Amino acid sequence: MLVKSKSAVFIDRLTFEVDNPQKCLLKAVLKDEKGSICSALETEAENDQHIFNWGGLNDLPYGVYTLEISRGVDEGKMKLIKRV
Repeated sequence: MLVKSKSAVFIDRLTFEVDNPQKCLLKAVLKDEKGSICSALETEAENDQHIFNWGGLNDLPYGVYTLEISRGVDEGKMKLIKRV
C-alpha cells in the first residue's frame, strides 16, 4: 500500500492518503524512535475514501515518528516529524 502525507511535519493533526481506496478497517499507529506505540487509530474506510485526518496529536512530544498503516494484509510506512 502506498501511503502519502500532505507534509512530513505535523503539529496536532495528521492528514494522510492511501492508494486503492476500498471498504475495510484501516489501522494506523504512530511509533516513536524506540519503536513504542504512541498513538493508534482504527477507522472504517469507505469505498472511495482515500484521505484520512487524524486529530488529537498535540500531546505527543516533538520528535521523529513512524506512521504504520495496515489494511488487511496490505501495509505501508512513512517517517514523520512532530513539531511543537
